[in-house]
Amino acid sequence: MKKITTFLIILVTFTVNAQVFSGKGDAKFQVGANMQNGGTGINVTTDFGLGENMSYGFAATYLLNADRIADVKPDFEDRVDLRLRFNANIGSVLNINDALDVYPGLSLGLRNFGGHVGARYFFTDGFGVYSEVGFPIASYKNNLVGFDKYNNQFTFNIGASFNL
Repeated sequence: MKKITTFLIILVTFTVNAQVFSGKGDAKFQVGANMQNGGTGINVTTDFGLGENMSYGFAATYLLNADRIADVKPDFEDRVDLRLRFNANIGSVLNINDALDVYPGLSLGLRNFGGHVGARYFFTDGFGVYSEVGFPIASYKNNLVGFDKYNNQFTFNIGASFNL
């Protein structure tokens, strides 16, 4: 068993040569789980390289499992959020590993102006994993009540990342 484990570690070490963000023209697609207070769902993002360390993209979240509030089931518009996002891809600046990208960013969504910080690690040139936290900076409503809190709070996303 030790020989198999050692072999797999060596194999992964020598086959990891993916560069996670290549700058202008780079395109990524991510799909994963979204977790937040009161619900869980699906998160989908795309990112397109603008320059050496900048990208823009889109994000969509849909809560599959959303808690009822006052025994009322949330409607579609209570469960969905769409965002335009801008990232600073600083993996190459931090120079930790060519397969790792760290990206803080800002997003403008249907519910708020927010920020996010994420990281993605690519095992091959086409496949990797990502993790991201999102948070509101400024909400469009002063008093969040009921379903307004969905997609307008701290979120955690984790899933798979693909090069397009």
